[in-house]
Amino acid sequence: MEELRYSWSPYLKWGDKQELQENTFVYHQGETGKGCFYLEKGGVKITLLSPQGVERTVNYVPEGMLFGEHGVKKEPYLTSAITTCTSVIYYFSDDQLLRICREYPEAARTFSNSLIYKFRILADMFSFLCCPVEQQMAHYLLKVVSETGSFSLDQTSFARYIGTSRITVNKILNKWKSQKLIQITQRSICILDVDELINIQNTGEKDLSNVKTF
Repeated sequence: MEELRYSWSPYLKWGDKQELQENTFVYHQGETGKGCFYLEKGGVKITLLSPQGVERTVNYVPEGMLFGEHGVKKEPYLTSAITTCTSVIYYFSDDQLLRICREYPEAARTFSNSLIYKFRILADMFSFLCCPVEQQMAHYLLKVVSETGSFSLDQTSFARYIGTSRITVNKILNKWKSQKLIQITQRSICILDVDELINIQNTGEKDLSNVKTF
């Protein structure tokens, strides 16, 4: 993922810059696609609504990444995107994207790799749906830290990320804290023992050792 971050920045002059306030929908799941987006500054969470009406957070977009790529060519968005704080976002319409890829062939590769990465995130999420909560938490904690360098979600947001209760998340985090696997300061979680969290991620009802985070 690191090789994708900021790789789209040379093409920002082609996009439309927007400043959005916290809790603003960038796009809605099922909405007819209108192009893709780039997060320059701030935060965006990606949510997925199940057929049963259960909403789950499936990703947090790191700064310097494209998102909403599945909405190009008027394809329906597979997820929803919502800002988590005041954010600076660039919007690229289908026409703008086409012109960029025609003029810069490497841009087409960047876009394709980013789209593939997003589908992999969804595939990983489905792999974890039936796993024990502790295994899921270890995976997502490792994932977010590997992508952004830190983990600053509050426990309520983390619980929604996993699809469980805040009480369960708090119980496991306190267990990890007592085992000196993590350190919690205000709203941030620092990993002290990466190897043991990887072991928890890969030990459960499913063998997920092929799912890479760190």
